[in-house]
Amino acid sequence: MTGLMVVGLAFVVFACAYLGYGRWLVKTWGIDPQAKTPAVKYEDGQDFAPASRFTVFAHQFSSITGAGPVTGPIIAAMFGWAPALLWLLVGGVFFGAVQDFTALYASVKNEGKSMGMLIEKYVGKTGRRLFLLFCWLFTLLVLAAFADIIANTFNGFTKDGALNVPGAQAATISMLYIVVAMGFGVFIKKFQPSGVVKFFVAIALVFAMFAVGMQFPLYLDPQTWRVVTFAYCFIASVLPMWLLMEPRDYLSSFLLLGMVFGGVVGVVVANPVLNMPAFVGFEVKGQSLFPILFITIACGAVSGFHSLVSSGTSSKAIANEKDMLPVGYGAMLVESMLGVVALVIACAAASPDGTVAAGTPFQIFAGAIGGFFQMFGFPAAVSACVITMCISALAMTTIDSVARIGRMSLQELLAPTEGEKQGAASKFLSGIVPSTVLTLALGFALCQAGYMAIWPLFGAANQLLASLVLISLAVFLRTTGRQGWMLYVPMCFMFLVTMTALVMSVVGIVSKLQAGSFVFMIDGLQLILALALMTLAALVVKHCGKELLTGKAESGSAAVE
Repeated sequence: MTGLMVVGLAFVVFACAYLGYGRWLVKTWGIDPQAKTPAVKYEDGQDFAPASRFTVFAHQFSSITGAGPVTGPIIAAMFGWAPALLWLLVGGVFFGAVQDFTALYASVKNEGKSMGMLIEKYVGKTGRRLFLLFCWLFTLLVLAAFADIIANTFNGFTKDGALNVPGAQAATISMLYIVVAMGFGVFIKKFQPSGVVKFFVAIALVFAMFAVGMQFPLYLDPQTWRVVTFAYCFIASVLPMWLLMEPRDYLSSFLLLGMVFGGVVGVVVANPVLNMPAFVGFEVKGQSLFPILFITIACGAVSGFHSLVSSGTSSKAIANEKDMLPVGYGAMLVESMLGVVALVIACAAASPDGTVAAGTPFQIFAGAIGGFFQMFGFPAAVSACVITMCISALAMTTIDSVARIGRMSLQELLAPTEGEKQGAASKFLSGIVPSTVLTLALGFALCQAGYMAIWPLFGAANQLLASLVLISLAVFLRTTGRQGWMLYVPMCFMFLVTMTALVMSVVGIVSKLQAGSFVFMIDGLQLILALALMTLAALVVKHCGKELLTGKAESGSAAVE
């Protein structure tokens, strides 16, 4: 099997899915192009800010495309390329894209409410509190994991003390991105340029930032970059969407889409042979295919985090309901294509005996994409900087959205329900600044454990969140008189997979305790979080499942919700 055949197959599948299944969902549930979306109705210059279709697509794609679509498929290649490819195709089309689109759809149809507030409306107050607490704890894991990835990517020094030039250059460019994005946001707000003008200005700014950043690299250690990253998260969380996040995501989308395009074209031109066997076995290196494959490949197939972006930020920027299909369904399929490219690269880079090339998933991916760019005439130094910047952008454009979503989840968790009186402490902590500081402080504490210690629990929690979101959305569809059967298999399968994986994680941590290798700041926090997430998940499923099985659709609700 060659890389061209795999990428060609994936492209056909995803194109047919978008044009067929995606449009069928729109037709089945219904949209109203004339309706005022929440972004238009409640525009406030802070969270609600209507934007063009491509701008919202850029925000959605940039926010959901983190380290997962590169890391997951390359690690999962140990089972062979066939299981990983099938999960990327089936999961992307019928699990992930459906979840992302439905979460966006439900939020837009309900005044831009987040998933937690949607649960309160369709399930009840208890379900809302449980889900929001789960979401908030989950954002702490995402903040910790991705901040550590960024810090190590920007690290100005190698293990032997030499200067890490590409990382330092990418760090400078990333810092420029923050300042330039704010200026770009003011430019768009004040002059409201056409799409063509905005496009060419953005391209010019990207080239300028690269030119400056490559000349003035920043050589700082990882701990310094962790502090800087969390400081950036604070700024991104409290500033209006139009001023920083939307323009930054717009600018970053050119890097990410360029990386996907470069990878696809490189695979087409080079047409590498997949040295990895199609199937290695149901158990490899002590890891069983079920549930590990479905936890390892999250982004690219299905990721619960995506629903928080869809209902937390993107739904508040949709200017027309027609934009929901390309933003919700389309962005996920592009991410799945990135996962396929990463899988092809991993299997092509494997030796003839099926052994995956040495190095981290990022190193394997960056080396291959850099090689593709050099094929097109890019100098080696420029290719290294571009790829390092693309990888850092994957994490940076995720972590700022997570900081904002974490802050909003905590605010909604502390907000009083109808008829309740909010206490003084709760009122203080629900402010924008206090809720942001508390979220980031706990995320920073977890970050000290390191990316590798956090990632396994993050992966399981992420997929568990997907199952909780799917069952909650199924309740929404049933309650509003819409068909929801297409969510039943994904939600049941993901709940079974993730609860199995979490139980395995708890058993592994307890084994460490018995063996005397238990470290509280790493294993202890993970154990507490794992047990808390499992308990919260069981309670959410209990409340949502009861409503799904016994709830009755409101007459005529489909026409108004």
